[in-house]
Amino acid sequence: MQVSQTEFPGVLIVEPTVFSDNRGFFMESYNRQVFEQHGIHADFMQDNHARSSGVGVLRGFHFQAPPMAQAKLVWVTRGAVVDVVVDIRVGSPTYGQWGQLKLSAENKLRLFIPAGFAHAYMTLSEETEFIYKVDAPYSPADEGGIRWDDPDLAVNWPVKNPILSNKDKALGTLAKLSSPFSYSG
Repeated sequence: MQVSQTEFPGVLIVEPTVFSDNRGFFMESYNRQVFEQHGIHADFMQDNHARSSGVGVLRGFHFQAPPMAQAKLVWVTRGAVVDVVVDIRVGSPTYGQWGQLKLSAENKLRLFIPAGFAHAYMTLSEETEFIYKVDAPYSPADEGGIRWDDPDLAVNWPVKNPILSNKDKALGTLAKLSSPFSYSG
């Protein structure tokens, strides 16, 4: 398993070692010891599985505020997505900046997203299955979000008219967000 740092402190790309032959493949999708060696000390307590039908389904930007803030480990088991994170940690050198990574069943990459980031993904295939581990349970009272099309973020989405939930259509902008996260360096 290879772990590499992104331009955002704490956001890591995890590339599993894949053993393939004519029967298929084998890989470790998670190894606590390897993650801890790379500074990931999340105590994952729940796995979530989402299925999306259609190209351009967009879910996010979502986050949970303290005390129920979540770190996530995300990946795709079917299809492909553009996965996007936004740093919402006040005082961070990358506050308000976004980064994206293609995750797919083919490339098998994982993305570790610490608390303090808003997260979204857009499907690139007709059928997509998205898996994520979280280290805190879902709490509706602590849920927050940012509009997918916030003009201050200007995310370069591959589909200009995404398929959205009503909840995601109603989210506000980063400028109107009173972020509950602070950067500790």
